[in-house]
Amino acid sequence: MAEQGVAEENVPMSSAQARQLLVDRIRSVRYAGTDAVEQAMRKVERHVFVPAVSIAAAYADDVVITKRDRDGAVSSSASMPSLMALMLDQLDIRPGMKVLEVGTGTGYNAALLASVVGDHGAVTSIDIDEEVVSGARVALDNNGFASVRTVVADGGIGEPDGAPYDRIIATVGAWDIPRSWYSQLADGGKLVVPLRWRGQSWSVGFDYLGGQLRSYSAVSCGFVPMIGQEDGERTEIISSDGFVQLVVDADQAITSESLVGVLDQEGVERWSKATIGGGDSFDGIWLRMSATDPGCCRLSAAPEAIQQGLCRPVIAHRDPALADATSVAYLTVRPRGSGPEGPRFELGAIGHGPSGADLAQRLCSAISDWDLDRTAIPTVVAGPAGSASGERASGMRIEKTSSWLELFV
Repeated sequence: MAEQGVAEENVPMSSAQARQLLVDRIRSVRYAGTDAVEQAMRKVERHVFVPAVSIAAAYADDVVITKRDRDGAVSSSASMPSLMALMLDQLDIRPGMKVLEVGTGTGYNAALLASVVGDHGAVTSIDIDEEVVSGARVALDNNGFASVRTVVADGGIGEPDGAPYDRIIATVGAWDIPRSWYSQLADGGKLVVPLRWRGQSWSVGFDYLGGQLRSYSAVSCGFVPMIGQEDGERTEIISSDGFVQLVVDADQAITSESLVGVLDQEGVERWSKATIGGGDSFDGIWLRMSATDPGCCRLSAAPEAIQQGLCRPVIAHRDPALADATSVAYLTVRPRGSGPEGPRFELGAIGHGPSGADLAQRLCSAISDWDLDRTAIPTVVAGPAGSASGERASGMRIEKTSSWLELFV
């Protein structure tokens, strides 16, 4: 009997079984929360959109890389199914709606959208890469989704034919919100976009009313960046050997010129008394800082910098930080015993430079505020560049190229 059991366990799972198991797992973390999204994910076959990988890989809750550029960087992929489910939940799509998708990818997400909007709805999907669109077109046509309209187009321009859309969803990382998205979204519609600011990326759900966007949901995420917005962020080296960098936005006066070598100066530690476990997220600290402190940015350290003891970030390549013209502080941790679920760590900050102590204290204050309510999400308001916000004056304003953001705690 034991040998028979082993043999049964080794029988390959069918695509249908793997798909249902994947959706069960997604539902267990409360994504695919609407019946329409859940049923679409149970119906649409993901493996036919990623034919180069195994059934197991197609139905794993993981990214499937489908194309790289000449330098080896990922240029197109199939996103994690759980993240796709979450974003479809954010989008609140319904039968009969017109939807614009920016970033066609494999075509799988467009198929999910088409399944939800039904025969009386319409889905248009655009991508700047002709090869990507061509591959998705074949997969959509061969699997019952010929009604999806695919267009080779720059996401920054959108697709005016078919506008206004009830919903717009971007499946590429955007540093800016193009003007075309405002003009092509119906008043009262919704936009879901993986938006980057201050070195972080959040899938933000926006309501669109009166020419402005106002967030109702934000979830930390990561996506392949949209082509054409590369100038929005800068990388500034702050260590003499080049192993540590800051990622800052175009509107921030933080430069390598005055910061190179700052980590060679003696560090000042500040501690918050707030603790986390090994699996706890601290992204909310970063989000809160971006709404309250103009120096918020991202520290990225190569392994060599950590091995040499130059810095002690919590996560080497994406650690929340504060910086000014001469100084920097970044998030760190130290062991603080164990709890029922394992080791605990106290959150703190290490500052370097003339105002390093002040920056470290400001970071610790942000940690303490976050610790009072770890689920609180600042509101993000956005509008076209040059327009007035109409909000109270206490928000943190971030200037981009085509739009502005204002964040309110």
